[in-house]
Order: sequence, then C-alpha cells, then structure tokens
Amino acid sequence: MADDDSGTLQAGQTGLIVRITEAEPAVRAWRERLDPSARVGVPAHVTVLFPFLHERRIDSDTHTALGEVIGRHRPFEARFARCGGFPGILYLTPEPEAPFRRLTEAIADRWPETPPFGGQFDDVVPHLTVAQGQDAAVLEQVETGLRRRLPVTASVSAVDLMVYDGVRWQPRASFPLQERPLSQP
Repeated sequence: MADDDSGTLQAGQTGLIVRITEAEPAVRAWRERLDPSARVGVPAHVTVLFPFLHERRIDSDTHTALGEVIGRHRPFEARFARCGGFPGILYLTPEPEAPFRRLTEAIADRWPETPPFGGQFDDVVPHLTVAQGQDAAVLEQVETGLRRRLPVTASVSAVDLMVYDGVRWQPRASFPLQERPLSQP
C-alpha cells in the first residue's frame, strides 16, 4: 500500500491486504527502518487492492459483497524464498503468485472503479515490500541480510480491509477465504 510520505494519502482511504504474519520475524526490523508504510501501521503484507473504496462508501452491503467475492477463493500457502525489486524498492516474491492475482482481479472486476494502484501499472506484481525509497547499496545490504532468513512459508486464509485514519492504517474487517467447497444444490 502507499506510504505516508507520498503526500497522496487522505483519511478514509482504504486498501485490501493479505497479512503475512509469518514473515514478520524476517522483515520487521528492515521494514520499520526502510518502509514508510510500516511506520504508519501497515503489517507485512501482499497488497490485494489499493486504493479501494473510500471508507464512507463501505457499508454492510459492501461488506457482504466483499465476503462473497473473497469467499469464492480457497485458502492457500505461499512461499517467500527470493527477493525481487522495482527501482528503489526491495520485496519478497510470493510463490505461487497466481492466487494473489486472482484475488486482485476478482475484486477489481466487482469494483471496476477501483483499479489496482489507481491504474498506474499495466501488470500488478504481487509482492511483500521490505524497503522502499532506498539506493541500490542499501537494497543490496537488505537483500543479503534477508537471504539468511528465507524461505518463509505463510498460510493465506483471509483478506483484511485497512483504513487510513489520517495518521495510521487501522484494520477494519477480515474476510475469510472459503474453507471448503460450496455444496452443490
């Protein structure tokens, strides 16, 4: 999700994430120093959709619809064994990435007015940001340190709705992935 230093965040903005709690021991210290989003309350995560609807537009019908869309997807395991990067950014790459992409696509299809990252990118790459806004030497140092703590395997069973309150990101709701196949009529 966007960081507080970007100047673009406003109270009421929301995002949908998959928390990767299992990665916290490996990434927490790096993220607290080098990822502005960590300093404003965003846990280790893979972004599913940011920005999502403004908080004022999220009502009980939206919660129900989110539950239905997310509930069509089965829980899965993701392995984070290698690093990747964008300019100035170091991240962990989830394997497989397809389940994250399917979640993003399903939510963006249901709410087409909320394209991932505002439609800035042709291809949205699932990732867990560890450091951003850093020069290559810092990112190389972080990657070297991370390699000793990888791989990390995470169980993905929910998507969380986060809301920016003007100062910090706050968790508002969690939507479980389907535990078992839907019964047939």
